[in-house]
Amino acid sequence: MFAVYAQEPNADAPLDSLVVGERPDPEVPDGWVSVNVSAASLNMHDLWTLRGVGIKPDQFPMILGCDGAGTLDDGTEVVLYPIIGDPDWRGDETLDPKRTLLTERHQGTMADKVIVPARNAVPAPKGLTPGQGAVLGTAWLTAYRMLFTKSGLQPGQTVLVQGASGGVSTALVQLGRAAGFQVWVTGRDEEKRALAERLGAHATFESGAKLPGKVDAVMESVGEATWKHSMRALRPGGRIVVCGSTSGPNPPADLQRLFFLQLEVVGATMGTRQELADLMNFVATAGIAPEIGTELPMDSAKEAFEAMAAGRTAGKIVLTR
Repeated sequence: MFAVYAQEPNADAPLDSLVVGERPDPEVPDGWVSVNVSAASLNMHDLWTLRGVGIKPDQFPMILGCDGAGTLDDGTEVVLYPIIGDPDWRGDETLDPKRTLLTERHQGTMADKVIVPARNAVPAPKGLTPGQGAVLGTAWLTAYRMLFTKSGLQPGQTVLVQGASGGVSTALVQLGRAAGFQVWVTGRDEEKRALAERLGAHATFESGAKLPGKVDAVMESVGEATWKHSMRALRPGGRIVVCGSTSGPNPPADLQRLFFLQLEVVGATMGTRQELADLMNFVATAGIAPEIGTELPMDSAKEAFEAMAAGRTAGKIVLTR
């Protein structure tokens, strides 16, 4: 079958390991299903896979793609839940110590077919296109968990999103606006701030700029470059929700501010299967059209990966079959 895959780990030149070609058809174990892939989206996790991070050398070649949407053999339209956990685990899947993502142990979604446990093929609501469904499993699910499970925000309160154009950031803006939050966004350049405003941000600011007031919560995925600004942006008792650290993982903690103002810092990683189902229902009910920055046929995967590696993104990049 057709597939986009990492041939081998390449820490120094990851795109040199990217292959657009053929792989054997997968076998379907008991309790698993085969999904005919209609669309898959790119994540930074795919670049890490190409570099060999989080995956053993003997697991290559590895088909890329954590996220996807498609159809079961009976025609049911589904969105893929990317976390595969221990079958005996009960409760929040993100806390399962044995959890893994597609492309870490199991082949990914950038192919004609992908096999997943039956529970990981979540029925899609009507009106959701395959491209829109393909962006929900990682970036949008993370944003949903940050806003609605971890932030403690109430409608009418103010949230600051650090970063304007990435997949998680654009999801935070669209979800936050639909939920009735006052959404402020920072961005490095005017074009990215304009994108955030088009998606529903109430106000945008240059990175590190003085804000007109304190915020109730900060959504943080940048790390060292924005941490000082995030801490100083919070009202007393406010909360930072962290899902990433693209600019570095070890900023100064600013512990005096943390304890004196009784601030909170909480982490967020992905989300549960139920949160994915709730996210899809919210998107459908609220009439949200998830932002897709670029949509290309899957055989143009190299072009898509080059754009992501260079930071030329404005929303999610989607590959279609």
